[in-house]
Amino acid sequence: MKKKEIICPEIVTCSVDYAFKRIGGKYKGRILWYLHEHTILRYGELNRTLPDITTKMLTQTLRELETDNLIDRKVYHEVPPKVEYTLTEVGQELIPFITYLKDWGEKQIEREQKNAK
Repeated sequence: MKKKEIICPEIVTCSVDYAFKRIGGKYKGRILWYLHEHTILRYGELNRTLPDITTKMLTQTLRELETDNLIDRKVYHEVPPKVEYTLTEVGQELIPFITYLKDWGEKQIEREQKNAK
């Protein structure tokens, strides 16, 4: 039996694909969540909050989130330079969904721990 092929053109019509391209990956959701919890974080604070991320990957991920209008980057021209990151209004709109995923994840971890006993 031949599988029905679903074609998603380059135009942004596949909304799930669009959303996961913006927030998918190992670090984006965590960065958005930490910015939600702390309101404003500097680069060094984010780096300490995510000990498993390289400097290059953190910089790249922050740039992608900024390009996608999910975070704001504010640069203070002083010595030493100071950069702060905050959620944009669009980024704030994702928080209820990330909260739902967080709650779901906690339930699954709890379920797995009960089954392991």
